[in-house]
Amino acid sequence: MGKKIFLGLVGFGTIGTGIVKLLQENEELIQKRLGARLVIKKIADIDIDTPRIVSVDRNILTTDVNEILEDPEIPIVIELIGGYEHARSFILDAMRKKKHVVTANKALLAIHGNEIFTVADEEEVNIGFEASVGGTIPVIRTLKESLVANNINSIAGIMNGTSNYILTKMTEEKRPFEDVLKEAQDLGFAEADPTYDIEGIDTAHKLTLTLSLSYGKRVNMQDIYMEGISKISLQDIEFAKELGYNIKLLAIAIQRENAIEARIHPTMIPFDHLLANVSGNFNAFHFIGDASGSVFLYGQGAGMMPTASAVVSDLVDIARDMLKGVWRRVPLRSFKKEYIDDIKLIPMDDIATNYYFRFSALDRPGVLSKISGILGSRNISIASVIQKGRQVDGAGAVPVVMTTHEAREKDVQMALKEIDELDVVGGKTILIRIEDDRLK
Repeated sequence: MGKKIFLGLVGFGTIGTGIVKLLQENEELIQKRLGARLVIKKIADIDIDTPRIVSVDRNILTTDVNEILEDPEIPIVIELIGGYEHARSFILDAMRKKKHVVTANKALLAIHGNEIFTVADEEEVNIGFEASVGGTIPVIRTLKESLVANNINSIAGIMNGTSNYILTKMTEEKRPFEDVLKEAQDLGFAEADPTYDIEGIDTAHKLTLTLSLSYGKRVNMQDIYMEGISKISLQDIEFAKELGYNIKLLAIAIQRENAIEARIHPTMIPFDHLLANVSGNFNAFHFIGDASGSVFLYGQGAGMMPTASAVVSDLVDIARDMLKGVWRRVPLRSFKKEYIDDIKLIPMDDIATNYYFRFSALDRPGVLSKISGILGSRNISIASVIQKGRQVDGAGAVPVVMTTHEAREKDVQMALKEIDELDVVGGKTILIRIEDDRLK
């Protein structure tokens, strides 16, 4: 039979079921690659009666997580209950009992990662979290190992499949946000409460971890600028197409000397950019290293089997170390702990990029000159102007679209505040940032 390494699984939901399925179906393959069998000895869940798509011995099911924590034969535990406090307590308890941990809990690590990583170091145990960023896409392993010799100059990513699915459907089928969101919920791509996905919070969890691994820093998620997609309209998607752009919810990070620019918001990107062509519920990550150049990772960012694949990769990684008699070969956050300090983020007001504005302006002589005059007074240079639906009598409001060359966020916000107060402009100006090197 060969050597066995016993596992304890906490959380027998969708992902937990996928892990059991993968370990059962690919048992021989995994054993050939590892040199040992990964055997789930105990599964803990609050519901052990609902049938799953996999068959397991009833004797390994329990509602008491302590049966895993107190079992000296289980050296690796898998946390899949999600959320914050219960998961945090369980992981800390497991590590203090000298057990290695594998988790897919991005939210927990984004908020409590500093504490959890510290305890892992103190107890000399490992924690695998590949599935927490990008699902099956090997983002964490790429940063910790493949790009270890690189300064990461920039990061751009589509890190939330739900938002990408919604924007893709809006773009391709010309359907409004609310209709596509309901469809995503019906298909199981979006939660009943979709706030984390559509408002950028899930993306912020992933960017927090990505920043920490890329730059060896402690990151406070609340310091990252975050804006979601709920205000994106079909009108703006159509104008974006006319300008040669697709709209995506992007996480962006750029190294600027000794500080990092980090932000999450809807972004217009040119049709020929790789990220512009990532459709449906797929995720993608674009890294630029000083030695590697451009690195593009693409794949399923969520789902039962893609996430299970990432979790099992961590299990195998930890098991390999155990078989070699070492407790951790690669630092948790890529950098040795003595070199990790607090990140320095550039304030959003000081960020410079390109912008798309859509004004609702009265069709009268001199209106464009008033708007452009205010923009010019704030050092904002106009790159293009589109005016649609001219009113014959000049009494009605029409959409006026402008794009800019690179401008500073603070100047843009001050200019738009002044423009929105004009009596010839109705409503609040729509702003979407643009990432287009041709406008720099």
